[in-house]
Amino acid sequence: MEKVSKETCKKRLKGIDDALYAIGGKWKLKIIIALIEGYTRFNEMQRTIGISAKMLSLELKELELNGFLTREVHPGPPVVVEYKVTEYSDSLQEVLQVLSNWGEKHREKIRQERSGK
Repeated sequence: MEKVSKETCKKRLKGIDDALYAIGGKWKLKIIIALIEGYTRFNEMQRTIGISAKMLSLELKELELNGFLTREVHPGPPVVVEYKVTEYSDSLQEVLQVLSNWGEKHREKIRQERSGK
């Protein structure tokens, strides 16, 4: 890999910082994937992802602030709250696919190393 200028490196690091701020952590991408797959209600997502209610609530608020989802309240009875991905979430499709592919390769690499192959 060829060495790049200090400015190029700083710009790349800043881009990574911005991305990790918006989608970093253990839960955000999982929540977006669950929403894309059709799990739109709080309890559905909580069960599907395996996340605490407190953490899910926090992450949903952050994702909404960053424009990845919207929150819709349907008056009841009972009151129903649904979350929907925005068009902006589509900008993550390539990132999600690349991360998923890399994760599968990494898991296989580790499995093979541990089994001595």
